[in-house]
Amino acid sequence: MPVKIPNTLPARATLERENIFIMDEDRAAHQDIRALRVAILNLMPTKIATETQLLRLLSNTALQVEVTLLHTATHQAKNTDADHLLTHYLAFDDVRHEKFDGLIVTGAPVEQMPFDQVDYWNELTQIFDWAETNVESTFNICWGAQAGLYHRYGIPKYDLPRKMFGVFEHRLLNRTSSLLRGYDDIFLAPHSRHTEIRRVDIEQVDELQILAESDDAGVYIVGTKDGRHIFVTGHSEYDPLTLKGEYDRDIDKGLPVNVPINYYPQDDPSREPTVRWRGHANLLYSNWLNYYVYQVTPYDVNKIPQ
Repeated sequence: MPVKIPNTLPARATLERENIFIMDEDRAAHQDIRALRVAILNLMPTKIATETQLLRLLSNTALQVEVTLLHTATHQAKNTDADHLLTHYLAFDDVRHEKFDGLIVTGAPVEQMPFDQVDYWNELTQIFDWAETNVESTFNICWGAQAGLYHRYGIPKYDLPRKMFGVFEHRLLNRTSSLLRGYDDIFLAPHSRHTEIRRVDIEQVDELQILAESDDAGVYIVGTKDGRHIFVTGHSEYDPLTLKGEYDRDIDKGLPVNVPINYYPQDDPSREPTVRWRGHANLLYSNWLNYYVYQVTPYDVNKIPQ
């Protein structure tokens, strides 16, 4: 089934070229089905690229998904046209009295700052708290995962000696988890971050379980035992050329950056990158939507979390 998005959203043209099944509001209204309501709190500066990446993955299931894009009102986006935000995004105050089946909180390029120094931190913590009673399941990505773990459980982040940058092997730690259903024993996923969370801190919280990790990239997927909160430290949603774009950008700025590991053939940035994480990305999002949202959310959206 398709993801339901406005006709004017820039991601629409890209997804249509890729033959992704999307539908407009008029066609969706004629289907006798309740679409899953999923909000995306997009904290990335590259908002349009991030929208496209996430919509691509949300569309690859048998479920109809209605997406609401959110931005923080306490931070002025510098890399996204103001008209795009006004046309396609809502602020938290616009939805605080609504219920959603799912919420995705993206990463953000603020990981080297203390959490309480991020200008929208207070607003973000309000959204985290609101989700406890207004959202069935929350999916947190990269810095969004670190922020969620810190706010809910006090789990700190730690600076890395160098950027965790590349595509890394991961292994399953809980084969019975529905989130990992259909996974290979070893799977690949991209990372792009300057900080990390550590196993020793997570193990102090009985409510949490580590579902997958990497010998090189560390803890990857953490979830609450009730499935209502998923924390993913990497970027499975990344496009084939996203890491290349970040690498080229940092090179152009004269920043000290290493070639992303296991991304280019023979780690040679003059060669075309090979995508080896697409299957994992699609499984991760389809399993989350199916087992942690659709299978448990009430038909009446207003009855979401007691």
